[in-house]
Amino acid sequence: MKYDLLVIGAGTAGLSAAIYGVRAGLKTICIEDAVYGGQIVNTPEIVNYPGIPTITGIEFANQLYQQATSLGAQVFYEQIDGLDFGLFPKRVHTTRCEYQADAVIIANGARHRKLGCAGEDAFEGKGVSYCAACDGNFFKSQVVCVVGGGNTALEDALYLSRICREVHLIHRRDTFRASAAVVEQVRQTQNILLHLSCTVSEILGESTVNAIRIADAVGDAGEETIPASGVFIAVGLQPNNTIFDRWVDLDSGGYIVAGEDCKTKTEGLFAAGDTRTKQVRQLVTAAADGAIAATGASQYLYSKNSKK
Repeated sequence: MKYDLLVIGAGTAGLSAAIYGVRAGLKTICIEDAVYGGQIVNTPEIVNYPGIPTITGIEFANQLYQQATSLGAQVFYEQIDGLDFGLFPKRVHTTRCEYQADAVIIANGARHRKLGCAGEDAFEGKGVSYCAACDGNFFKSQVVCVVGGGNTALEDALYLSRICREVHLIHRRDTFRASAAVVEQVRQTQNILLHLSCTVSEILGESTVNAIRIADAVGDAGEETIPASGVFIAVGLQPNNTIFDRWVDLDSGGYIVAGEDCKTKTEGLFAAGDTRTKQVRQLVTAAADGAIAATGASQYLYSKNSKK
């Protein structure tokens, strides 16, 4: 089957790209291996998307999907098992068939790394969060925990310290990986309590989180239970981009190297959303990437066709 534009992924970036693609007159398809919406479907409430004061993640995903498909974009749910971006048109093989497209946008996102401890999955969206900027306001004046030792974790702790009564920062090592300036700022913040050389053994609660259990990572000091209503896990993101590495450059974290124009090193191949190198990974930046990538794809195809 032949398309003008093929989008890999039907999250916020992918569906936004589909909307801009069809509005540019491109025959557009999204290939998704799970469910449309991406990570946002697990968010109980979105309060930081401009123009929408509050909406659930599922409602947001549904509206985005309905908008894209009502305009004419198609969304197919299939696993990709092969591709060739060196040809024109480009080829994407799935378990069902082969798709051809003149331009491709990779918008497969990135998954938050998990701790793998007891209670983490059970309380996701019920006190367990992977985004302090998204969910921090739900825990105003409460006690929360942040798990991690990099810049994201420490910046999350600083952000939460301004709206929460107390922030417990838990890190498995005795030193932080974050920049020295951020570490010093954390150490100077009175309501951030440090728990170094500690791991999370269990997240506790009933209908929502009410405590976290941590264990000494190096000695035999035993376990400690910290009462808390929220746990923010910031141990990194995990992109899955090795299938594309023949046609894109990857940074040390596995993200696709692409600038604000979303262009990769391969002509007609774009990367949008959490999968690419960028400073801010939020809902609004994913939507912006989708628009930019689809506009770039449209311009690329117009230029290519005008030379024929």
